[in-house]
Amino acid sequence: MMKRLFLPLLVLLAQTADAQTTSAPTTPAPTTAAQAALLVPYSQRMADAFMSWHPDSIVIGSRKTARWDYEQGLMLKALERVWQRTGDAKYFTYIQKDLDQYVRKDGTIRTYKADEYQLDNLTTGHALLLLAQVSGPNQEKYTKAAQLLRKQLDTQPRTNEGGFWHKKIYPDQMWLDGLYMAGPFYAEYSRLFNQPAGLDDVAKQFELIEKRLVDPKTGLLYHGYDESREQAWASKTTGQSPHFWDRGIGWYAMALVDVLDYFPENHPQRPVLINALQRLAPVLAKYQDVKTGTWNLVMGEEGRKGNYGEASGSSMFVYALAKGVRLGYIDKKYFAVARKGYYGVITSFLETSTKGAVSLVGTVSVGGLGGKPYRDGSYEYYLSEPLRKNDLKGVGPFILASTEMEIAAEAIPIKLKKDGLPPKELKVGLDYYFNHETRKNTFSGEPEQWHYTWEERTHGGFWLWGNQLRELGARTVAVTEAPTTASLKPLSVYVIVDPDTRKESPQPNYIKDADSKVITEWVRGGGTLVLLANDTANCEIRHFNKLAQNFGVQFTSQSVNMVQGSRFEQGRVDLTPGNAVFKKATSAYIKEVAVLSVAAPAQALVTNNGKVIMATARLGKGKVFVLGDPWLYNEYMDGRKIPASFPNFQAGKDLGRWLLGK
Repeated sequence: MMKRLFLPLLVLLAQTADAQTTSAPTTPAPTTAAQAALLVPYSQRMADAFMSWHPDSIVIGSRKTARWDYEQGLMLKALERVWQRTGDAKYFTYIQKDLDQYVRKDGTIRTYKADEYQLDNLTTGHALLLLAQVSGPNQEKYTKAAQLLRKQLDTQPRTNEGGFWHKKIYPDQMWLDGLYMAGPFYAEYSRLFNQPAGLDDVAKQFELIEKRLVDPKTGLLYHGYDESREQAWASKTTGQSPHFWDRGIGWYAMALVDVLDYFPENHPQRPVLINALQRLAPVLAKYQDVKTGTWNLVMGEEGRKGNYGEASGSSMFVYALAKGVRLGYIDKKYFAVARKGYYGVITSFLETSTKGAVSLVGTVSVGGLGGKPYRDGSYEYYLSEPLRKNDLKGVGPFILASTEMEIAAEAIPIKLKKDGLPPKELKVGLDYYFNHETRKNTFSGEPEQWHYTWEERTHGGFWLWGNQLRELGARTVAVTEAPTTASLKPLSVYVIVDPDTRKESPQPNYIKDADSKVITEWVRGGGTLVLLANDTANCEIRHFNKLAQNFGVQFTSQSVNMVQGSRFEQGRVDLTPGNAVFKKATSAYIKEVAVLSVAAPAQALVTNNGKVIMATARLGKGKVFVLGDPWLYNEYMDGRKIPASFPNFQAGKDLGRWLLGK
């Protein structure tokens, strides 16, 4: 039996809290399995439901077989975000299993036909780039498959102004949908392979949409544009289709916030893209239904007979607005619009069974222009398309919207300063100077720094922990030079990991007395320092210890938790003595860790068989966290190697909250 879902108020607030003003309240302990299910975040509940509907392959709509498809790409993106939020390998495993049904060893893709020139076929490219970047088998085939998709754009037909045709069968036409289908993949690929001309081209596509499809009266965007003006649905004057379709505008809004992930801050077109989002945000707020919080299928026709609130477009708008606020692209006042929209989606479109399983209703099945049978873009046409339950074009955006609302509920609240000045930005700097190993980039072939960097997604990188910190409200930056008073001043947290030995770097930058003095005074003035060493055979300990001794800590030559093969229990560390830092995680997996020697002002935080594993120190207004292992790199955070009984992912989040002052 399914019924409309109304969550207890505390649970709803926990999942939709405004990160600017409040944190998630404590929810009551569940007493039944159904109650327990209610306390699981919606992003996970819907992702789990999706995987139960499609356990082996993703079959879209009424099709009999699975094929390479944009809805597939949308869902894999949603699952990736849930994996990044949970560290639960089952979501990553699903992505890999699905792609492996299509991608052959030579990088060719089953059912993909490049000569169709469908922008829709590029959406799943993002998942290919994910698997190409993370550690794992057969990375090369995913890279080749991504290159195959990218090659399509080299010969994709274009309008005279340079806009991609939506499909070969739709000549001279740009549709809003196409910006999401191709844009994020094209932008990520261009950034990864260091092809700046690709980013310029991505920006050009958005520029043309803003030029050709924005209605100057309402600010809404028409669904499509026919440069030739030959289509019956196209205005003979402007080439525009006659109506504003909510999901079309939703695709565009999601594309805007997603492509910005890959545009460097100094890219000249980045402000232009942000301006487009800033232009759109008040328009979305204006057309939101005051009572339900949702958006109508045909926007600009609110109140017209037959029009209705629609699930997919509403979820897309929530996602775009919430992410836009989180990343500072649009004013924080639009979070209230997103929150109201999310509540509206939950109350209007979400159903739950008596066992807590969720479903989404109210998604329009399709919306297009032209084709056979011909779609004329009229108001009556859009209303003629049937609604579907658990349509993936609604399910995927709902998961994405849920991740953003859940991030907002967990983010560190911004504390206003007493003098009325803007609060200091939470900025976490990771040392790239004392740790400075280099290699050739796999994709661009250019030299790059690697091993314990924010950017690296292979086993030895800190991408996942950095993502946790960013979702808690911090900005992660690289500290590429020797620390100075000026360079440390903007930082809230400074992390130094595994300084190089001569084996790792021909000319290592050792920590000098002057460096130690600057860092120590920065801590005394209120900074938070993280010192992560390694076993002494793999870390430059002598100079590192000169810094550590200023806080009462020394890394000894003794190493413990020497794990043999897959005997993971040998790496178990009980975290309960350190619950001042680790509020939720009760244990962790840490292997080959240097034992600490502790004296005032430091104190032991976590011990293992009588050996000090972690320590903290207070000095002046600042604090220090010390551990003799890099620990929180991707290999031990992503859930794919160590057993799920070791909550390293949660421990990373706990540590992040402590470091950022919560």
